[in-house]
Amino acid sequence: MATDRRISRVGAMIKREVSLMLLHGIKDDRVGSGMVSVTDVNVSGDLQHAKIFVSIYGTQEAKAETMEGLKAVTGYVRSQIGQRVRLRRTPEVVFLEDTSLERGDRVLSLLNRLHDERGDDEDLEAEIPGAED
Repeated sequence: MATDRRISRVGAMIKREVSLMLLHGIKDDRVGSGMVSVTDVNVSGDLQHAKIFVSIYGTQEAKAETMEGLKAVTGYVRSQIGQRVRLRRTPEVVFLEDTSLERGDRVLSLLNRLHDERGDDEDLEAEIPGAED
């Protein structure tokens, strides 16, 4: 079992290398149909599995096509990680879509709409006890 520090370092190295591969190494046209960025990498405690979370900007069709392309190149990505990151065993790679940015954007838009419906900031301060201090 690897230490937490080693797990986070290996995750950071994998994130960096996969990001570079997305920019320069992957030639599959499906991966380029949406703008892709690696948001996080979760590595298991035994360093045998890596979940790579990607954020894809584009339409639903472009997102689906990009995820298909990423699933198709997992073998290539794993072999490149094995060459670029010095590990005893190369972890199995799984690409997962990260929708947290979209959820955050949706929450912010709901908060803004609620703020607009309630009125100005002055009205909100009047409702909060102790806000006059």
